[in-house]
Amino acid sequence: MKSPKKWKMAIVIWLAIYPLITTIFALLGKHLILIEPLPLRTLVITAIAVPIMVFILIPILQKLLHNWLSK
Repeated sequence: MKSPKKWKMAIVIWLAIYPLITTIFALLGKHLILIEPLPLRTLVITAIAVPIMVFILIPILQKLLHNWLSK
């Protein structure tokens, strides 16, 4: 199987990351805003988001969008 086009994978990643980051901020925003400095806050957010993206959301979206991705 050939790899999906980069622009299609960019859309898949956006479809996963936007609702994920929105959900993280909705659930943890009050706590996250207290973390200083900003690089540490970003580290915490990405430590939560990246594993969820890689191991859960991207595989689910790739299965759901397989036909479109393989065209």
